[in-house]
Amino acid sequence: MAKKPKPSPPRLIQQSEEAYGSSFKAHLFEQYKLYVASAEKISERRVTANNYFLTVNAFLVTLYGLAVASRYRTHWTILVPITGILVAVTWHRIITSYRDLNTVKFDVIHELEQRMPAALYLYEWEKAEHGRGKAYRPLSHLERWIPIIFVILYAVLGIVSAFMKEEIGLAV
Repeated sequence: MAKKPKPSPPRLIQQSEEAYGSSFKAHLFEQYKLYVASAEKISERRVTANNYFLTVNAFLVTLYGLAVASRYRTHWTILVPITGILVAVTWHRIITSYRDLNTVKFDVIHELEQRMPAALYLYEWEKAEHGRGKAYRPLSHLERWIPIIFVILYAVLGIVSAFMKEEIGLAV
């Protein structure tokens, strides 16, 4: 049985300017604009997801507070922290996914910029010291800590609730 040849890695530019024709530069620039817009859309969706998860976590912390404050402590004081941990872990994974997707998108943008008169995004990234210097810190470096803080909070609340249940004689 003959082995199939490995497919060649994808190339960003599929045709030469000569083979494509006179509209090559105009079409390339239009594709570039669309691709930059898609990268911006990813960032917008990321902000929306962060707002959603922050709202869900605020609701869960409020629900926990109401459950603890009620005269009838129920299993909610354990279920809410468990649910919160699952929500926060999911949130962290989504943040990581968006970060990874944007990294790839900007790699493609940088490669496209090699065919443009100016490489603005690449230049900006160089000026920002690749997010490692004092000039700029990427939001993803900060935002990924928020779900981790919620996980810690929910773990503490769960532990406290477990001890509270033992004190008042409720089975978990």
